[in-house]
Amino acid sequence: MSSWQIQRVARVVRQGGVIAYPTEAVWGLGCDPWSEAAVQRLLALKDRPQHKGLILVADDISQFDFLLDDLPERWIDRLASTWPGPNTWLVPHQGRLPEWITGMHDSVALRVSDHPRVRDLCALVGPLVSTSANPAGRPAARTRLRIEQYFPRQLDAVLGGRLGGRKNPSLIRDLRTGDVIRPS
Repeated sequence: MSSWQIQRVARVVRQGGVIAYPTEAVWGLGCDPWSEAAVQRLLALKDRPQHKGLILVADDISQFDFLLDDLPERWIDRLASTWPGPNTWLVPHQGRLPEWITGMHDSVALRVSDHPRVRDLCALVGPLVSTSANPAGRPAARTRLRIEQYFPRQLDAVLGGRLGGRKNPSLIRDLRTGDVIRPS
């Protein structure tokens, strides 16, 4: 995919748009996490309740410095040793993120992707909301055709590319305890 296409999708995100993009295992929906209107629209498209919270994805651990700067060093080392890659961590948000991202939780799900398209996009716009591209109760989209079927003319842009080849979405673990919340 050319640079101008990524630039165009980045502009859509900055303007409050909702996009679809390929990830390591399934297609994702994303938007600017700081735009409440964009997040509410994304939640409505998925029919997902806000109280469940959302994952944020980045291209580098440094994009999460505002959340990590005063956490114990052993926790930072734990994150750094698994990123980039298919690891999502539940990290205490300490009130530094809006409720439309965190839902009813005192932690937020964070991941640093190793998918090149996701990394290129996040390098331009910062962390993105990352949730599977599917209405609640339906299987996650694994093709662009399925994106079009699930969300006909409802998305502002689709970042082209291929899935990363993984069979399952990322492993989710609690940073405080190390407990596995969702196996990969």
